[in-house]
Amino acid sequence: MSESWLPSLITSTPEEGFQLAITLSRRSVKLTQGDAEVLHKLRPVYAENADSLTMASQVIAIHFQTVAAANGYWR
Repeated sequence: MSESWLPSLITSTPEEGFQLAITLSRRSVKLTQGDAEVLHKLRPVYAENADSLTMASQVIAIHFQTVAAANGYWR
């Protein structure tokens, strides 16, 4: 069995937790749109769209909430 790319949601710092949230968000996009050619073709469309960027930030924030909760909010 291959090693998991996500063995834990536990991180040492909030900054590492935020980076994990970004990774989770990027992985979900990559898994949702499995065709790399289409993914790269669409990137310029959403890269300059304020609504798309705001929604991407919201997804990252939701993932960060999950990671923060898993880490006891680093208390």
